[in-house]
Amino acid sequence: MPADLLFTGGPVLTPEGRTATAVAVAGGRIVAIGHDEVRELAGPRTEVVELDGRLLLPGFQDAHVHPIPAGLELGQCDLTGTRTAEETVAVVRAYAEAHPEREWILGGGWSMEAFEGGTPTKALLDTAVPDRPVYLPNRDHHGAWVNSRALELTGIDAATPDPDDGRIERDAAGEPSGTLQEGAMQLVGRLTPPATAADRLAALLHAQRHLHALGITAWQDALVGDFLGMDDPAGAYVAAAREGSLTARVRGALWWDRERGAEQIPELVEKRTALSHGRFRAGSVKLMLDGVAENGTAALLHPYLDRCGCATANRGKSFIDARHLPKYVTELDALGFQCHFHALGDRAVRDALDAVEAARTANGPGDTRPHLAHLQVVHPDDVPRFARLGATANIQPLWAAHEPQMDELTIPFLGSERAAWQYPFGALLRSGARLAAGSDWPVSSPDPLQGIHVAVNRVAPGGDGSRVFLPRQRLTLTEALTAYTAGSAHVNHLDETGRIRVGALADLVVLDRDVFAEPVESIADARVELTYVGGEMVYAARP
Repeated sequence: MPADLLFTGGPVLTPEGRTATAVAVAGGRIVAIGHDEVRELAGPRTEVVELDGRLLLPGFQDAHVHPIPAGLELGQCDLTGTRTAEETVAVVRAYAEAHPEREWILGGGWSMEAFEGGTPTKALLDTAVPDRPVYLPNRDHHGAWVNSRALELTGIDAATPDPDDGRIERDAAGEPSGTLQEGAMQLVGRLTPPATAADRLAALLHAQRHLHALGITAWQDALVGDFLGMDDPAGAYVAAAREGSLTARVRGALWWDRERGAEQIPELVEKRTALSHGRFRAGSVKLMLDGVAENGTAALLHPYLDRCGCATANRGKSFIDARHLPKYVTELDALGFQCHFHALGDRAVRDALDAVEAARTANGPGDTRPHLAHLQVVHPDDVPRFARLGATANIQPLWAAHEPQMDELTIPFLGSERAAWQYPFGALLRSGARLAAGSDWPVSSPDPLQGIHVAVNRVAPGGDGSRVFLPRQRLTLTEALTAYTAGSAHVNHLDETGRIRVGALADLVVLDRDVFAEPVESIADARVELTYVGGEMVYAARP
């Protein structure tokens, strides 16, 4: 039978390397891979894509992303890319002036390094919006900036205690200064007006278009549920799957309510069945074990340092009691759930691996494919445990570079020894671990080519190539591409994707060049020109 779609005249990235120059697709699947002989499958109705030397590769997959919050923020006060306090305040002021009808000013994405100590004040925000409440999560969404009006409405004052899972930043007099960390965000976030179901569906479709334009054909939504005022994306996914507008393949990670215990597991089982429709499957559970290093809430084995380099009493926060975690994970694993851990500090990483080991011991080997995301600080003793336990290392490569948030708000408080344990991509791979990759968008850019650039160079796109961040942890271009394709396909349980091979689903991407023929320093300059899911075009760059 003639092919529906034929790619020819350019390098094709197969599991063996760039070993082919033509691929034929029929019925949504790859039916032939080779060279000029594949052209024989062209018929009168075959769509022929002349690669002209451009690279054809498997569709990228994001193993840890939050598309609906990202899509909502794109339509709100989007502070992504602002770098100074003045610039950030100016964007907030302009947005508020342009939207006098908004009861609350919502959005987010500001950078901690733009403000002294990473904690902007309510007084600064009051200069932009004095009359309405403002709630703006930062870039990593582990802290929020609020103005005086928001604090007044919620009754937060000097007498308000910190929640167990968060911190209210305070001034010298003990008054709330305007930044809320971790669980304290919910003190204000719970009162913000929720998005409507129509808003969430529109945000999903907006985000999907953006992700397809970056070559992303599938992803794992890392938070399906209610958390810190974020909108539950479940309804939007189900609606899109039912109406056929969900063109990506999506796995949902159901939120583990860290205020509860094993009694929620039957509810998760019910949700897995009720929410799984078409291209959306809710077969994972997200367990958020700790916070982030830059605000001192990532869980560490030993205390953070202060600005003088002396040990403090702070070892970060464990949001799920490590004494109970093995029991929860063992039960989830026995029920066939994949456990998706947020584990940033070395104590959180160890707790997650201990829980996976307990599940393996109790249940035996299985195909639940647990994975640990973020992995900022990994104790060297724990690196070889990933391969031994079959736990995938889910990396967010864009963070593994010198930038102010790393150099000013993280390294000094970790100390030189622990700072050298950060984002050990190379060490994990050399130990035999499987790597998957994701972005955590809207925390950082969802562009896989930017992430691959950093994974290979350990330098931010456009950054100073003389300041390589822990160069021994660099990956090769093939290794980084594999993490974003086959590696993420594995954790997403999409075994018919992630590789260009006969019989696989035709989830494919065409770049504007062959990145293997270019210097690695220019990887981030490449662009996606065509994206296909199941042989159907979902994105084409404008000429």
